[in-house]
Amino acid sequence: MDAASALAELQQLSSRIESAVVLDEAGAVLGFSGDDSSAAERLADAAREVLAAAGGLRSADAEVTRVEVELAEGGLFVVREGGRTIAATTGSDAIAGIVVYDLRTSLQGIDAAKPKRRRAKPKSSGDEQESET
Repeated sequence: MDAASALAELQQLSSRIESAVVLDEAGAVLGFSGDDSSAAERLADAAREVLAAAGGLRSADAEVTRVEVELAEGGLFVVREGGRTIAATTGSDAIAGIVVYDLRTSLQGIDAAKPKRRRAKPKSSGDEQESET
């Protein structure tokens, strides 16, 4: 499934998710919930910033895989896995473990871009000759 489909499914399954965005390995937006692309870019920027800030607290070799920011009015969750990142905002009543599980499940449901396979040319009947003896 593509990122947009995975996010639509995420919002159907998790009523705690208010908005979400998926980023590729380079940090570009692959998909977002809702219709407001500027809100999606703000969420993507926040995800990039908290990942960078958390990464600055660790050694150079450690990859940040999860960041949670709790605010009075809700939360920001960022999960990295397999080169992709998913970030989501929630209401104040969200249960962190459930949100993270839902985000990881959504992220794992996104198919990697697969190279298109070429069909082999069918052999024409003239290529095969039967000989009778």
